Amino acid sequence: MKRYLLEVCCGSVEDVLQAERGGADRVELNTGLFHGGLTPSVGELITAKKLSKLPVMTMVRPRQGGFLYTDAEYQTALADAEALLANGADGLVFGFLNADGTLDEARTKQLARLAGNRTKVFHRAIDVVGDWKATLGKLIDIGIDRVLTSGQAPDCYYGAEVIRQMIEFAQGAIEILPGGGVTLRNMDRIIGITGCTAIHVAKFRQYTDPSTAGNPEIYYGGALYPPEDRYDVIDGDYVAAVRARL
Repeated sequence: MKRYLLEVCCGSVEDVLQAERGGADRVELNTGLFHGGLTPSVGELITAKKLSKLPVMTMVRPRQGGFLYTDAEYQTALADAEALLANGADGLVFGFLNADGTLDEARTKQLARLAGNRTKVFHRAIDVVGDWKATLGKLIDIGIDRVLTSGQAPDCYYGAEVIRQMIEFAQGAIEILPGGGVTLRNMDRIIGITGCTAIHVAKFRQYTDPSTAGNPEIYYGGALYPPEDRYDVIDGDYVAAVRARL
């Protein structure tokens, strides 16, 4: 029987532990998942490596809102990458684009060189490039190991055909990892259409933190005013169900 690899998108150490409990093979560690994933703290990585045996891919993304960074933001990304690698990151997840949405080859090459023999993953920035074939070709030439993609669609369900085309185009020179909207309900269809050998999932369970209940009128976030007495953690039972289906 064919075994598919299961990667879980995590936003905390607790997420990593739940992913491991559910049978994940690997995690992608971020912070700020509401914004699509930002660079995690070194402390999160150190603790994840200490408490879990899973390989940890770490996001390198200095801010939300696109992939065209100022010099200062890029220097921050480099410093973060160096610190993450020095503290046990098994791989880096990153993406750099030019103002016109094409691949920033110079910055991508520099991060790839910095990562050395660790896994190099280009994230879903590929979903907004104009010519994914040209971009994939350049990523292969640079030596990127894996691309995370929803097939240039809002989620993998709608992008499955493009993901299939990416896998065929790559011919094994680079791994194409479907990620974005993969669920228990649609994973069979996505795997069947794309022919992928791994999937990237995220499913959360809400927990309650009673420490702010004394004054419910206080908010610490932005204008969306998310509830201050709740937080999300990866649902280990859901991960286990996905693992069983795989």
